[in-house]
Amino acid sequence: MSRNEEARKLLGMSVDELKQKAGARLMILENLDKLHEHFARAIADEIKANNESGKQTKLILPVGPTGQYPILKEIINKERISLKNCCFFYMDENCDDSGKAVSPDYPLSFRGEMDHMFFSHIDKELMIPEEQLIFPSEKNVHTLKDRIGKAGGIDTCYGGIGIHGHVAFNEPEPNIKYSDPRLVYLNQYTITINAIRSEIGGDLINFPRKAVTLGMNQIRGAKRVRLYCRNDIPGIDWANLVLRLAVLGEPGDDYPVTYLTEHPDYVVVTTAETAVSPKYVLPLPYETA
Repeated sequence: MSRNEEARKLLGMSVDELKQKAGARLMILENLDKLHEHFARAIADEIKANNESGKQTKLILPVGPTGQYPILKEIINKERISLKNCCFFYMDENCDDSGKAVSPDYPLSFRGEMDHMFFSHIDKELMIPEEQLIFPSEKNVHTLKDRIGKAGGIDTCYGGIGIHGHVAFNEPEPNIKYSDPRLVYLNQYTITINAIRSEIGGDLINFPRKAVTLGMNQIRGAKRVRLYCRNDIPGIDWANLVLRLAVLGEPGDDYPVTYLTEHPDYVVVTTAETAVSPKYVLPLPYETA
């Protein structure tokens, strides 16, 4: 079956059929607020359980989705959940044209966004040590693979899914399944939808074209993978297909997330709106003469 045919078949499935075929791999929540609450609670509960067992918590975390972080900081402060024994590897960071990670004061800096919405709100006695908070950059990108290995691997990779199936900034490319941390070029799908989201007035011209990212090897190597896939732009149902590919798609380089269907402990959490079929399921393109 071609990817065109597969997309049509998956989009034509009812929600009940989708749930039946995906099984435990798919969790559907009522709305976006419930999804963000679930995301925050999952991270908090994992850290809390490890703290109680005297274990370090080693996570891969995204900056997108971000709606969970205001909720998570409230849980951490209220429940006095220490981050002292955590090691957070963030998925990626935007770069300038030379391949240097943008500074935290740049409007599209992932580190800057996390400082603003999350880290600056955590009580100091609970805050993760700076050296255990790792954002990819040109300075460390070639050491991240070994650093994760020396830490004993990742407990859980949390993340989102891009419109073309990227996880972190692992865009579609040959042999993407076996990629490691590196500098990447963002494709036009990613640039366009991220520019729509970023409150920059649709400035495609100045949007970053490069980023540093963890590879699919690091994501697939986590003990658990939990992805949160949702329509998050009012009136735009962009995630319905990639959700269905993420849980039922044939693995392939064109949608990197499909390789995670091979993972033994993989769950995608979504909203009821994202799980439905779109208004139109497009026919195959007409053949030209």
